[in-house]
Amino acid sequence: MKTGALYRQIRDQFRGGKLETPELDAKLLVSAALRISVSELLLSESEEVPDAAAGIALEYATQRLNGKPVGRILGEREFYGRTFRLNHATLEPRPDTETLIETVLKDCDPVRPLTMCDIGTGTGAIAVTLLAELQEAIMVAVDISEAALGCAASNADNHGVGDRFLPIRGDYAAALQHGFDWVISNPPYIRTPVLSELSKDVLQHDPILALDGGADGLQAYRQIVSQAASILVPGGRIALEIGYDQGEELKNQLRHHGFEAIDIIQDLGGRDRVATARRV
Repeated sequence: MKTGALYRQIRDQFRGGKLETPELDAKLLVSAALRISVSELLLSESEEVPDAAAGIALEYATQRLNGKPVGRILGEREFYGRTFRLNHATLEPRPDTETLIETVLKDCDPVRPLTMCDIGTGTGAIAVTLLAELQEAIMVAVDISEAALGCAASNADNHGVGDRFLPIRGDYAAALQHGFDWVISNPPYIRTPVLSELSKDVLQHDPILALDGGADGLQAYRQIVSQAASILVPGGRIALEIGYDQGEELKNQLRHHGFEAIDIIQDLGGRDRVATARRV
């Protein structure tokens, strides 16, 4: 079988299975099975595919049709132009979170030494991306899961920032002390009662601990905002990814804890995505 025919076969299976992005999923899985890039896949339509590689691609397709996300099949996910390994304890980094990265970078001097922390680091996608973009920054990465911290540290090493990446196991920022320029987090913010409405792909493969934000979806924010007020230096900044309908409540929490210059940033879809503020 030729490369183009294999791709089209799997793409059509995905279309028939009513997957949300059949073309993209097929390209990612076939190129991974053939150990080539997506751009190389498009240029090698007429090349013969070894039987072993075709078998791997078809097995990947079966897993995808059974509801397993592409990132979980491949064990990695792209974020902000970099590839991050996943494990059972980590949430898949998503494009929505790139708004958080861009918000922070817009307010940072790339040559200024910064002490930052990423609370609930997971794969380390946020922490590692910021370290790669801010060459003078150091990052304390906090997670309650040892397995997640191991995954994040591996990603930091893979992207050449391991010497500025400091993993700490802890409950939010409780173990941290005063002296940070930035507190950044993408905490769990889904309301417990609506978790069951999430897609099967998410419910069966992402850790519930990284999704469940409590009865009102704001449980994690209460702790993070309170703790951030204690560990940030005067003028220090906080940036939090939020749910589309949580902006006003986050403004209230930030004001209550003495933050100023509070702003709610929208993502490319025009939905509230990031809350940011400055410590007085």
